[in-house]
Amino acid sequence: MAKTKGSSKNQQKRGVDFKKIKRKLGRKLPPPKNATNTEIKSKAIVLPEQSVASEKAGLAVSKKGLTLKELLQHTSHHNAKVRKDALLGMKDLFLRYPEELKSHRYAVIEKLRERICDEDKIVREGLFQLLKSSVLPGCKEDNQEPLISLMMAYIFNAMTHLNVDVRLMAFKFFDLVIQYYPPSFSIYSEKILQNYEDILRKNQFYLQDKGKLKNTLSGLARCLSLLPANRRETHLSDKNGRAQETMHSFEPDAPTESSEFLVIAKKLNDILPVLVSCFQEFIPLIHSTPLLDAKSFDCMLSILQSIDLVVRFFVQRVDKSGHEETMWDRGTSSILLKNLLGGFPLNPVQNVSDKDDDRYFILNMAITEIFLHSSKCIFPPAELLNRFLLFIEHALLGQNVSGTHSQKAAREKQILILIPFIPKLLSQLIGDQKSGLLKAFTKRFLECNLESPMKLACLAGIEEMLLFNINDSDLLDFQKTWISKLPMLLLELDDKHPSSSQSVLHLLLRVGQCSLINSELSLEYDKTQNSIMKFYSTCLEDGNISYGPFIKLGRDIQELSVCCLYYFPHLDSLLLKSIAAACIRPELDTFILFRVIEVLHSAYSAGHIDIADYTSFFVTLLSRFKVFPENTCGPMENDAKVPRHGTFKSVTRVVSSCLSQMGDNNLVFMILERVILEQIASNLPIENACALLRMLVELDSSPTKLSEQSIITLSHALSKYLIDVAHTVPEDDEPIGSVRVQKRHYYLLPCFFLFDRSPRLLNLVVNRMGSLIAASHSPLSSDDYIDCANERISRMDAIVSSLLSMYRDPKVQQILSVAKEEIFSISQCICSLLVPFYLQLVQFLDNPRGLDLLCFQLLQSFAFFHNTSSSSQWMDRQMFHGAITVRRRLLVLSL
Repeated sequence: MAKTKGSSKNQQKRGVDFKKIKRKLGRKLPPPKNATNTEIKSKAIVLPEQSVASEKAGLAVSKKGLTLKELLQHTSHHNAKVRKDALLGMKDLFLRYPEELKSHRYAVIEKLRERICDEDKIVREGLFQLLKSSVLPGCKEDNQEPLISLMMAYIFNAMTHLNVDVRLMAFKFFDLVIQYYPPSFSIYSEKILQNYEDILRKNQFYLQDKGKLKNTLSGLARCLSLLPANRRETHLSDKNGRAQETMHSFEPDAPTESSEFLVIAKKLNDILPVLVSCFQEFIPLIHSTPLLDAKSFDCMLSILQSIDLVVRFFVQRVDKSGHEETMWDRGTSSILLKNLLGGFPLNPVQNVSDKDDDRYFILNMAITEIFLHSSKCIFPPAELLNRFLLFIEHALLGQNVSGTHSQKAAREKQILILIPFIPKLLSQLIGDQKSGLLKAFTKRFLECNLESPMKLACLAGIEEMLLFNINDSDLLDFQKTWISKLPMLLLELDDKHPSSSQSVLHLLLRVGQCSLINSELSLEYDKTQNSIMKFYSTCLEDGNISYGPFIKLGRDIQELSVCCLYYFPHLDSLLLKSIAAACIRPELDTFILFRVIEVLHSAYSAGHIDIADYTSFFVTLLSRFKVFPENTCGPMENDAKVPRHGTFKSVTRVVSSCLSQMGDNNLVFMILERVILEQIASNLPIENACALLRMLVELDSSPTKLSEQSIITLSHALSKYLIDVAHTVPEDDEPIGSVRVQKRHYYLLPCFFLFDRSPRLLNLVVNRMGSLIAASHSPLSSDDYIDCANERISRMDAIVSSLLSMYRDPKVQQILSVAKEEIFSISQCICSLLVPFYLQLVQFLDNPRGLDLLCFQLLQSFAFFHNTSSSSQWMDRQMFHGAITVRRRLLVLSL
């Protein structure tokens, strides 16, 4: 139906609610009228400093800004993560500010000890690391007793906690405590051992985790090592010296040693069967599985170590008391013998790898150590003893239980445990068992490395077997073998292993000290001289000397080797020659040099050295001793600059003293007369010649015992010696007490003694000097005219200087009267030679000062003749005026 017109009009007249506005494309629409304005305007707000930050200014804080007080409060927070973070924050704080721990250590311990029983494993572990890394090391230098007492109550509480993990962790905490304060176990030993016994008895219920069992057993082994009988000296006295004093200082009513032992012994009697039972639980594992896992091995080894420490405690107590009243009861020893030792050795059911084989070897070695410690208190059957002996013999030979050879060098550490027991074990054996063990021990001793601890242990065992089994005929052949190998071992060690060399020399010394006279061991010890000679020095075929390790070793070791010399029944001359060569080395300490002389003199007094060899040693020492270093061309002006000059003087005095104590001086003089004269005549340095002259003076007497031939030989040597002294120490205008004058007098004094005892010797010496002056009349060679002239001038100057030195000595002045004609002849010869000799020489020399000085000394000698003689025959006035004329002519020519 179509709409009418009227209806359309009505529609046009009706009002419109929303008028639609047409917008053009591309223009932005205006916001609606009811739109919310989302624009935000802000301004900076400046606030004053907050009060919390100002309170922490200057305080020690952690990385998170927390102080020590706040961190201690957070350790009691209900949230485990907060507690853990607090412990980490304290670790950081103590690392950055160590003084915080020192200032508040008691407050820190009082708060931290509450976390020992914390239910959260991570928190307990964090506490353990904090105590281990920061707290206990930081308090180590302080008095630890109050700090430890604060912790022990909470540790004991944790040991009885219902939570198994807390209980096991408590033993770990206690293990940490005794590491830093060992006396804590002695104070709380009864409670600690009781708690260990409880935890081990219930292992079948909640110790299935072998890792936790291992930690517990390791802690127990550490505690047992601190028992009074097992404690070593290093545990008895720590560096600050307080360990011994504070062992029982916590409790005023400290028990005595006997009551303390009874308490500990009772607990150990209870805990030993528990340990054996724990070990037995692992035996089925060995027979059921082909491989022994690492955790099981560690647990078994820790159990065996704990058993050994308990056994050692009882055994050492028996050794001290001398009776077995305090030994474990029979039931305990029966359990040990039947359940542990009776199953020896532990063998796998099938072939295993080398690693597992080593594990079985270590376990068997630990059981063997228990057996050796307990053998003096229990009486094993013969069959069981044979099994252990077979294992020990195979171990020393480097074989497995089956007899196959093992190449494992790492086993030496375990075999080392057996060596201290060998001497005691051998004393209880006879027959083939003893012979087999000795062979195995000797093979191990000879084949082990020089620098290894095994070598030192074997040396200690040999010493014990030499000292306590001297009359044992079964040991004799092996003892000879050991002694014969010691010198070669000493040479092989050289100077690279001083501790081993010291042990070898100590053993040699003990052999010499304890060997009976003319016994088999004494004769074997005497045979070692040929080998030990190389230890000092060796004379090579070309005449050179090869020095042994003696020179390079330390003073203590050198003295040990010197002491060994006394105990040789008869010291060989070759060995003495070798020692003398070592004594003249500049590197040798002066103390050792005098120690050698002292020991050799004692050996001579005891009849161990022939008199000819002994005196030959002294002659060699004095004639070959080098006073001046090899890099110097002659004597120095001051003796203080040459340390060995004073040493040689002391050696000369000591040698002279020894010669005076030798007995029959006439016999000694007869032996040494020819040797000393040969050495003096062999162009020695004046220091060595002076020493030999003093040696001769010590043996000679007045009147002299020198033969006519010896006087003639000595006159030639003394004339040359006096000239050398004049050249070495020229005479200057120095005061009487000067060093040069004293040195010159030291060299001339033995000559004066010999002249006093033999005027004949003085006469020959002066004649010899006169012949040397007369030789200067021969014409000079034109080729080396100047050199020959200087030599002759020097010789005449030295002769005149020697004569003047004699005249200055009051006693020699009197002796010179026998040679006045010879001396006058010398002066006359010099005067007659000077002017023509000068006229020949002046054309070659620009300034002949030597002749001028010689004339001046000649005038001095004339003056001495004139002043010391009452006879006119002493002075030929014509020659005196002639000398003055020569002096004037020389002065004019020199100008």
